[in-house]
Amino acid sequence: MNRYLVILIRRPQCDPAVVPLHQQFLAELREQGRNEMSGPFGDKTGGAYLLRAESLDDALAIAHRDPAHVSGGWDITVREWLAV
Repeated sequence: MNRYLVILIRRPQCDPAVVPLHQQFLAELREQGRNEMSGPFGDKTGGAYLLRAESLDDALAIAHRDPAHVSGGWDITVREWLAV
């Protein structure tokens, strides 16, 4: 599996009620061995998680199921990360 960095930036219309749903989604990914690490940015503008997926299409499909994306409250970018 490859690694993908999923970057989330909060939009002004971000609903704080979605945050626990997003956190549960990340916990489920962690249980599946797909979320290596995750966390918010220090300035509270968003956060990121390191996703394990077979391909960019797979990573995008997973990230687009994230309640943060579904709610429309965050801009999400997915990049393959060739970290060592």
